[in-house]
Amino acid sequence: MIRNVSIAVVLVTAVFQCACSGGNQNSQNTVTYITNASELSEINARDWPTYGGQASGTQYSALDQINLDNVNELEVAWTYHAGDLSWGSEEVDTTAYQVTPIYNNEKLYLCTPFNHIVALDPENGEELWRFDPGRPLTGTLYGSNFCRGVAYWQAETVQEQGQPCGKRVFELVQNGTLVAVDGDTGKLCPGFGKEGRVELNDLDYHGEGKIYNTSPPAVYGDVVITGSSIYDNKYSNSPDGIVRAFDARTGEERWHWNPIPAHLSEKTGGANTWAPISIDRERGWVFLPTTSPSLDQLGINRRESIPEANAVVVLDALTGERIWSYQTVHHDLWDYDLPAMPTLVNLQREGRRVPAVLQPTKMGYIFVLDRNTGKPLFPVVETPVPGSTIPGEYTSPTQPIPTLPAPVASTSVTADDAWGLVYFDRRSCHNAIAGLRNEGIYTPPDEQGSILFPSFIGGINWGGIAYDEATGLAVVNSSDMVASQKLLPREEYDEEKYPGTGIQNFEMKDAPYALERAMLESPIGIGPKHPPCNPPPWGRLTAIDMNTGETRWQIPFGRINLLGPIKSPVGWGSPNQGGPIITRGGLVFIGASPDSLLRAYNLRTGELVWTGDIPAPAVATPMTYEHGPDRRQFVVIAAGGHDGFFTEKSDAIVAFALPD
Repeated sequence: MIRNVSIAVVLVTAVFQCACSGGNQNSQNTVTYITNASELSEINARDWPTYGGQASGTQYSALDQINLDNVNELEVAWTYHAGDLSWGSEEVDTTAYQVTPIYNNEKLYLCTPFNHIVALDPENGEELWRFDPGRPLTGTLYGSNFCRGVAYWQAETVQEQGQPCGKRVFELVQNGTLVAVDGDTGKLCPGFGKEGRVELNDLDYHGEGKIYNTSPPAVYGDVVITGSSIYDNKYSNSPDGIVRAFDARTGEERWHWNPIPAHLSEKTGGANTWAPISIDRERGWVFLPTTSPSLDQLGINRRESIPEANAVVVLDALTGERIWSYQTVHHDLWDYDLPAMPTLVNLQREGRRVPAVLQPTKMGYIFVLDRNTGKPLFPVVETPVPGSTIPGEYTSPTQPIPTLPAPVASTSVTADDAWGLVYFDRRSCHNAIAGLRNEGIYTPPDEQGSILFPSFIGGINWGGIAYDEATGLAVVNSSDMVASQKLLPREEYDEEKYPGTGIQNFEMKDAPYALERAMLESPIGIGPKHPPCNPPPWGRLTAIDMNTGETRWQIPFGRINLLGPIKSPVGWGSPNQGGPIITRGGLVFIGASPDSLLRAYNLRTGELVWTGDIPAPAVATPMTYEHGPDRRQFVVIAAGGHDGFFTEKSDAIVAFALPD
């Protein structure tokens, strides 16, 4: 089923023998090799029209005006201040600026932490128009105002594009509203939904509680596709993770798909898609990264199989029909959501291009799947894992672990590995790890308390993967932080037990247990932050040759501001949030670190070749575009900081370019 192909497609199908276990539910056993140039068009893309650069999510640009030879000449071209800034109060929840702008219609489109939609002049960063959806600024998901991006649609004909709302910007507002505004004026499109809005919480998501949104919608043809976010570990029967598609003109629902089997819908929920969605435009398929069912870390209410939770799920973008799915975690008890968009790429196998999917995970594993069938392209081994001690709990006896690529984050830690600046520090971390059940990755939660490593943050998070087809290199950032998890008998739960301690305290309504979880940190702080009890590096940047699965290079990534200009040693790395991009200029650009720098690395070697100062940590993914009569290339990053980094904050969007 292949759509929107302007020239004839030649498909050569060959039998591919894969020594894999833990395969998916698809009966096909073939790999389709692509020999059609239209499949390769995205490697020549010079714009940044969607959140992931292209609909495929490669976070790649063919621009090379900025390259290895001149990157050290980059300077700030312009700075835009959104005005949305809060450290948290009774009137306004805190802010985190995580947006990646998009370039369409000769404009930059972005959203602010308060979900205002903004259009900027790409040449100088001047605001052209601004739309305020008027949502409450408190009662946000996890007490934080943020927005990661918007989506763009335009009509097919030039005539219709010239009409009001012939070009549209879509935003999933954090409180569960899909809005459509005119791309030229910023005014609501009255023919869409109810005066420009579709209230998702007015629709039936089953379960208890509301849905929220953390990622932009995806657009294919005249369809706008939406995922959702829900509170972790709050309700046993959370809202189902229903994915919906709406008509881009009218807002009428075209289809919806529910990952929760109908007979379990009254017992559990979740398996939602909160990370960005990717689109295969040639096939007309939408790729969903789903999450854990509710409750995230207790599964006694969902002992039956839910195969499309924690899975890459592929649907027909126009009908919602399921094509295939592949599960990366069985019966999740660790909050190991799929946190990033599936990256759709072409790999080289025996001189032929193989369409593939790269799916990063919180575990630090990257699953490499055939894009047509969902079969692993590198062997995946169903590996025995520890069992649960909780009465009534079910634990999957095995979990799928890829043999290649190697994990980009550590997956085990012992008490003897405990880290600290001095003996007291190290001994405290040693005792904390030693007192917890610790049988490696996938040790389930229990009443004693157990190690969760990688933590519920990951591993890899929503920053995702950048991929360069010319070299076959994928670049990904990751964090190494050890955490603890403990199930607390219901009668011992106290909502006010841990104010200000950093311990997360989850009610897990209607369950026999509550949940306590926390990062295990050194008692002696380094600057504003207490470092993890596991040894450094606490952050890494890794390049993998996806044609072979071999790691090409891996370096410590990120630094922590200590006192004034003093930073932590390079070899320590740091926990990080945000993602990388790759350009044809041979560069990897990434913010993500707590030390308020945008960095550029040599793609082939991992050498740091440039740093640019920004007002606050860039907890976001950069983007790049060219604009103006001389087609000047810009690299843009949101520099807003984050409460979790205990650093300064800002409301800035910063653009770098070569001297004019």
